[in-house]
Amino acid sequence: MLGGQRSEIVLRLELVSKLFGAVRAVNRVELEVRRGHVFTLLGPSGCGKTTTLRMVAGLDRPDEGRIVFSGKVVADASRGLFVPPHKRNMGMVFQSYAIWPHMTVFENVAYPLELRGVRKHVIRDKVDKVLDLVGMTGFADRPAPLLSGGQQQRVALCRALVYEPDLLLLDEPFSNLDAKLRLQMRMEVKLLQQRLGITVLFVTHDQLEALSMSDQIGVMNQGQLEQVGAPSELYDTPASPFVRDFLGQTVRLPGNLYIRPEDLVVTQRNGATGSAPNTVAGMVETLLFVGDCYEARITLAHGEPVVLSLPRSGGWAAGQPVLLSWAPERTHLWPA
Repeated sequence: MLGGQRSEIVLRLELVSKLFGAVRAVNRVELEVRRGHVFTLLGPSGCGKTTTLRMVAGLDRPDEGRIVFSGKVVADASRGLFVPPHKRNMGMVFQSYAIWPHMTVFENVAYPLELRGVRKHVIRDKVDKVLDLVGMTGFADRPAPLLSGGQQQRVALCRALVYEPDLLLLDEPFSNLDAKLRLQMRMEVKLLQQRLGITVLFVTHDQLEALSMSDQIGVMNQGQLEQVGAPSELYDTPASPFVRDFLGQTVRLPGNLYIRPEDLVVTQRNGATGSAPNTVAGMVETLLFVGDCYEARITLAHGEPVVLSLPRSGGWAAGQPVLLSWAPERTHLWPA
C-alpha cells in the first residue's frame, strides 16, 4: 500500500459525546483512524469504549459532536443528521459473534450480500473466497451449532468482510475464547489485516491484545480519552498515572519512582545491602511455578511487595534475599 494512501483519514470523531440521563458515558472524544491502521480503544469496563464503537457503527446516536466517515458526515448532533447502520459501509464482529444457529456457514456469510441484492453467482464466489482467507474452505454447508468457538469467530469475521467494508469494527472479539485460542486468533486476525490492508477500530479491555494488535491506541477512562499514541509510546511514556498503571504492570520504588517489571534484574543478594545506585534489597516471599518461569512475590526493603517473573534457572526459594537493579534511563518519576 502506498504511503499516501496509508495517511488518509478514514474515520474522524469530533468532540463526540453520549449521555445516559445525567451520566456522560462518552465525553467529547476526538480521534482519527487512518487507512490500513488498527486503532484500539482500550480501557476498563464502563469507560465508554463500546458506546463509542456503537456510535461509529450507527447503533447509537451521539448527543454532541460529529462523526466523519470516508469523507462524509454520518452523524452530526447539532444538525440532527444521522446515517443509519446499513448505509455505512462498515463490518462489525460482536463479542458474542451473533452467528445465526438456524443457518449454515454459507448462509451466515452470504446474508449481508443477499440484503444488498447481490446476484447469486457473485455471492457464491465472494463467500468461497472469504472462507478460504480464514481457512474455512469445506465448511460452507456445516450447520452453525456444530462449530467450535474459534470457527464461529472466523465465520463472524467472514460475514463482516464479505462485502468489502471500508472499516472493520471489532468489539472484544477474543474474550469468549480460551487463552491458547485467543493467542492463535490474535495472530490470524493481525495477519489477515496486514494482508488485506483492512482499516480496523478495535475495542478491548485486554492490554496484551491492544499492544500486540495496534498501530495506535486510545486509552479511555470515565468516558474520556486519556492518551492516544503508538503502543510503545504509551507504554514507555504514559501521560497520566491511569495510563501508566492500566497499560502493563509497574513497580513502585522509594521516592515515588516507577519502573516496568521487565526492566528489573533480580539477583541473589549474598550479603549485599542494596545501597548501591539503582538497586534495592528485597526478599522472596513466595514462588508460583507457571511453566516457563516463576511468578515471585518479593517484599522490598521499604515494605511494599511486588510481583515479578523469574527464570526457572535461578535456583530461587522462598525466604531468599535478593537484589533488584535497573538501568537509570528506565526509571520514571511521578508525583505522589
